[in-house]
Amino acid sequence: MPEIDFEAEGLLEGLEGDAREARLELLRELAADGIELEQLRQAVAAGRLALLPVERTLGGGPPKHTPREIAEQVGIPLESLQRLQRALGVRIADADARELRDADLEAARRVREFREAGLPEEGMLQVARTIGMATARIAQANRELIISSVVRPGDDERELARRLAASAEAMLQLIGPTLAYSLQAHLLDQVRRDVIGQADLAAGELGGASEVSVCFADLVDFTKLGEEIAIEELGQVAGRLEEMAAAVAEAPVQLVKLIGDAAMLVSEEPEPLLDAALRLVEAADQEGEQFPQLRAGVARGPALGQGGDYYGRPVNLASRITGVARPGSVLAEAEAKEAVANSFHFSVAGERRLKGIDGRVELFRVRREPKD
Repeated sequence: MPEIDFEAEGLLEGLEGDAREARLELLRELAADGIELEQLRQAVAAGRLALLPVERTLGGGPPKHTPREIAEQVGIPLESLQRLQRALGVRIADADARELRDADLEAARRVREFREAGLPEEGMLQVARTIGMATARIAQANRELIISSVVRPGDDERELARRLAASAEAMLQLIGPTLAYSLQAHLLDQVRRDVIGQADLAAGELGGASEVSVCFADLVDFTKLGEEIAIEELGQVAGRLEEMAAAVAEAPVQLVKLIGDAAMLVSEEPEPLLDAALRLVEAADQEGEQFPQLRAGVARGPALGQGGDYYGRPVNLASRITGVARPGSVLAEAEAKEAVANSFHFSVAGERRLKGIDGRVELFRVRREPKD
């Protein structure tokens, strides 16, 4: 290929000295790696030239396929491929736009294998949505780690581009096996807890709802706090809540999700769930006066686990109870109280009408039994 005159193309405009030389070397390396001049122009205009190497690393090679070509080559309907991409949260390219890479082709082949295994498409989409939401959060955490550790004051474009690409490649090699290990461990633990009875076997299914204890814990006055501190500090508070919730979610307690300023915990065994709720509230108190207090609500009853989440009356009830709990306290309704016998100390907190819940709900303040 003839060498490109990058100066004549206007890609060095406004740069002098070391910065100009760094840009020139980076442009030469990218062009030699097969990136076309128009892509380089667009990247320079958008101020994202240093990102091109990491995009190649994470994207799985240069764009070379259209969605229609991949669907035809793999042998699956284009609509099915796009539905799965949408469920995963992946950007949907125009059917005839040559924007997809070899990694997209391999992903489509796995879709075909799922279909050939006889798995229902709706079930696959439900799992894909869960994977998409979980991996988006994992990607965000890794992005923050990479940016905070790689970007240094005074970097030129070439050095930054190299360091970003190298860090991303190293992270991919570590994260993939770690995700597989975590999935295997959690899946094994959850399958072990599933009891398949004779009635379920006769019906050919694993039953429906199961009896679980559900806890919601939220940060008190989090919205008001957002008016008083910078958004970065608010993000640190939410991040700390996630760390504390993950720390108390020891099997059989499961951290189901975090919703802004709230964490949702679930367990089929009631005592570990109440203990985790108390530990979480205590952990927030130990953070000091600058950290918001937590309040938690606990309910028990039949709930349906689906797509990594839970649905049913105890979920709604626990959420509503949290809304009336005092800062630094754990409130439980009667079924949650009765399920744990004498393992905790309960005091009557009265009856309340809760939005969306029929009748009045009897509530109890939960504390640890005093030590002798």
